[in-house]
Amino acid sequence: MTFRELHNGFFVMPNAWDAGSAVVLADAGFPAIATTSAGIAFSLGKGDHTLPDGAPAVSREDMFARVQEITAASAVPVNGDLEDGYGSAPEQVAETIALAREAGLAGGNIEDYDGRELYDVELSVERIVAAREAAGPDFVLTARTDGQLLRTPTSLADSIDRANRFREAGADCLYVPGVNDLDAIGTLVRELAGPLNVVLGLGTSTLTVSDLQSVGVTRISLGGSIARAALGLVRRAAQELLTTGTIDFAAGQIPQAELNELFARKP
Repeated sequence: MTFRELHNGFFVMPNAWDAGSAVVLADAGFPAIATTSAGIAFSLGKGDHTLPDGAPAVSREDMFARVQEITAASAVPVNGDLEDGYGSAPEQVAETIALAREAGLAGGNIEDYDGRELYDVELSVERIVAAREAAGPDFVLTARTDGQLLRTPTSLADSIDRANRFREAGADCLYVPGVNDLDAIGTLVRELAGPLNVVLGLGTSTLTVSDLQSVGVTRISLGGSIARAALGLVRRAAQELLTTGTIDFAAGQIPQAELNELFARKP
């Protein structure tokens, strides 16, 4: 089944941050995986999104170098976290989409947030139009609006209006992160004019896959949750070694022979 065809039903799409995590996630049986800008940034020792002044950010070149490693290793379609398209101008967004296709991505998300505030809605629509033109017929374009995640005065109705305008501009899938109430997510499903992606693992939400499927969500992603959990294990392992000198953390590791066999397979 193609990545586009998956959006006619329901599926879960976890996020990888390097070739190894991509192989493990694809091998688990998911029909598609995604990249995570946060996970990639953290693996490079850099931050993501709201960075302290002077903190290093990941360049588009470095991000796509990692994306290419992920698509080359994955046996299933890969969706790309393309942030805001690495530039405010529609032409810059189109260039990023062209690079995404060259990197082997089956789809990608474009945000309407520049790291400080939402882009003007008219400019945001122009950016999606440019992305659609660059995407071609097979690339699945997801338009993301961040008003709810940013907790700006933007109402849910405003976010719905933005998302529907992006749909009219050519987006295949819509994404409104920051909505963690199941009733509100049901409202999004009913009022949005296209398939909805919901991210699990942000904040203190206790929503489950079955919860989201029950209200009609099409696609579930995990963002940087698995990557952050992996780094949490590294921190706990370090603390255990320093405080007790034990290695109980190693009980859950995948045996080396199993990993060698897994990584020897061709995607």
